[in-house]
Amino acid sequence: MKYDFDSVTDRRNSNSLKWDISDGELPMWVADMDFQTAPEILSAVKERAAHGVFGYTVVPDSWYEAYRSWWMDRHHFDIKKDQLIFCTGVVPAISSIVRKLTTPAEKVLIQTPVYNVFFNSILNNGRQVLESGLKYKDGEYEIDLDDLERKLADPQTSLMILCNPHNPVGKIWDRDTLARIGALCKKHHVLVLSDEIHCDLTAPGTEYIPFASVSDECRENSITCISPTKTFNLAGLQTAAVVVPDPVLRHKVWRGLNTDEAAEPNCFAVDAAVAAFTKGAPWLDELRAYLFRNKEITADFIQKNIPALRVVKSEATYLMWIDCRELSDDSDEIVKFIRDTTGLILSSGAQYGSGGEGFIRMNIGCPRALLEDGLSRLMKGIREFEERT
Repeated sequence: MKYDFDSVTDRRNSNSLKWDISDGELPMWVADMDFQTAPEILSAVKERAAHGVFGYTVVPDSWYEAYRSWWMDRHHFDIKKDQLIFCTGVVPAISSIVRKLTTPAEKVLIQTPVYNVFFNSILNNGRQVLESGLKYKDGEYEIDLDDLERKLADPQTSLMILCNPHNPVGKIWDRDTLARIGALCKKHHVLVLSDEIHCDLTAPGTEYIPFASVSDECRENSITCISPTKTFNLAGLQTAAVVVPDPVLRHKVWRGLNTDEAAEPNCFAVDAAVAAFTKGAPWLDELRAYLFRNKEITADFIQKNIPALRVVKSEATYLMWIDCRELSDDSDEIVKFIRDTTGLILSSGAQYGSGGEGFIRMNIGCPRALLEDGLSRLMKGIREFEERT
């Protein structure tokens, strides 16, 4: 491999949300990889830093072209320049769109278990969360289309937040499923907000399908949030984009983002994104292979050494969704016990809404030495949990 994913970078004492923990603990929870970003991006940031003046920044044509070329080349989706809006992050964009395009007390539909911050973006803005639970069968997830339509038909439902690919279950929604979602939302006059931040973190040889690329219905009735931050481990640089094909919707989103002051780049946000999308493909391809191998190692280890757990089949993200219900439906208790006894920090599935109870989420986006340490701690914690119960 040309790139080094095995070296461990010490992230303690770097104001890291993930690593601001006690000595001896190992964090494998928040979706933040422990790899240094691509050298090509580091070079771009260093070059910008060397300039020495960090004033107000505009969005140049190169930023638009970098996004457009990447989505056309890798995802076969033609994004027009005027459909792209810079924003400081996918979460700020989601919160802004909820505020601008729904009214207080309306319902926003999400498909649980799902990224927990969706709840915050809805509830903190005075809207109601409406959950449509995914169906879990034979170790895989699918959408309950009957339940989805019943809830979309509620006259108080005005927005659906789609997670594509889905976090935490790692599902890539196929074209037919996305088309049916689009048709149902159009039928019931519900706008689709698609969070596609994990789209480039798919298994080698596997592609995701942009929701807006599926049909005219999907394109004209949707807003899509995209970013290089998950893919290239750039969350701290606060750089993302919103794609809005419909001009009326686009004006409303643009107004919302600017009113919320979430549409102005910091001086590194543009250069890092351009470098990622114009020079980062070789690094990403090697990363995907490394992550896929980490997933294989994790699944094999758990199958052989922790038979009480079941790993859910995953096609995307660097997050493992693990079924612990044979031990307990109380995932809060499980992750607390594991942390208290081994120092391994995991995410409780309960925080992802209905259907997450009894599951845990484990971040395997790390060098193999950290993964092996984490798996050893997981085995120790689960065995002691079993002995206690």
